[in-house]
Amino acid sequence: MAGTRLVAPLLALQQGYSAAAVGLLLALFALSQVFLALPAGRFADRHGLRRPIGYSVIAATLGVGLAAVWPGYPMLCVAALLTGAGTGATVIALQRHVGRAAESVTQLKQVFSWLGIAPAIANFIGPFAAGLLIDYAGYRPALALLACLPLLCWHLVRRTQELPPVVMAPTDGPRPRAWDLLRETAFRRLLFVNWLQSSSWDVHAFVLPILGHERGFSASTIGTLLGVFAIAAAGVRLVLPLVAARVQEWAVIAASIVCTAAIFAVYPLLSSPWSMGGLSALLGIALGAVQPMVMSKLHQVTPHARHGEALGLRLMTINASSVAMPILFGAAGAVVGIAGVFWIVGVVIAAGAPVAWRLK
Repeated sequence: MAGTRLVAPLLALQQGYSAAAVGLLLALFALSQVFLALPAGRFADRHGLRRPIGYSVIAATLGVGLAAVWPGYPMLCVAALLTGAGTGATVIALQRHVGRAAESVTQLKQVFSWLGIAPAIANFIGPFAAGLLIDYAGYRPALALLACLPLLCWHLVRRTQELPPVVMAPTDGPRPRAWDLLRETAFRRLLFVNWLQSSSWDVHAFVLPILGHERGFSASTIGTLLGVFAIAAAGVRLVLPLVAARVQEWAVIAASIVCTAAIFAVYPLLSSPWSMGGLSALLGIALGAVQPMVMSKLHQVTPHARHGEALGLRLMTINASSVAMPILFGAAGAVVGIAGVFWIVGVVIAAGAPVAWRLK
């Protein structure tokens, strides 16, 4: 999906479409996951790993393949919807599988730390390969390559042994709904702190380029700052498996929230690329450590037979936030300025520290 997210907007811009049309195109990647996350979670609970990923591979390959054959804006929108849906369903199935395969709380933290490295690698390989092909061969070959990558995914998982199914205990009442999971206090708190982490990630990605532009930074400097953040977020996930037995989920999440709030308070006051790069690295470490801890805790506080639904509800919440937050950030920035956005979000994040503390 990372490569398609680069190719699709560039191709739309080359064809003369407006920035608004490109924004809509990018929103479709997340929008499909908002509506399909819960059904995908239920499907994973019923069918395990291979069948959801198989259907996801078909959807992603078909979507990007059609765009390679007919590279117009309508087909790019179809590719965005199908690729986003396929990626979301794959993520849910994988997270559910590795969470169930873990045999202890320490292993939960370790496997989700390792799994969290994969998106960072994909976010580099996909756009890098697609960009090279665009420059040297054109858009259609780039889309054709991206259409083949999901097939590699299927090759890697097709012989994976399925775990024994978890059968939900029969009840006399109506079938449980996904929203019933929100009655669990620990799950509500976990969703809230995960939303704080996701919003912090979004505000940094959205506001940093604007702040850098105001400071007169070049595009390469702004890109480097974002790259430093991404490398730090991936790097901390390499370290977490080594210390998983000695850290508690709630402590890591609470420390991350406090550090993020402090960084957002200071960030707008800096004017040097070097100092902002240092804070970007610290922010990447703080935010990168959260997701493995959230995923580990989620598998502990939700019923085994409903892990897929819980993961789907989490993914739906995050993607809904990713669609809405840039609009809110833009509106807030027009009223209080970019520095004000950092400070407002920092206050909201700091207010979440007591919630993270109660996860212990």
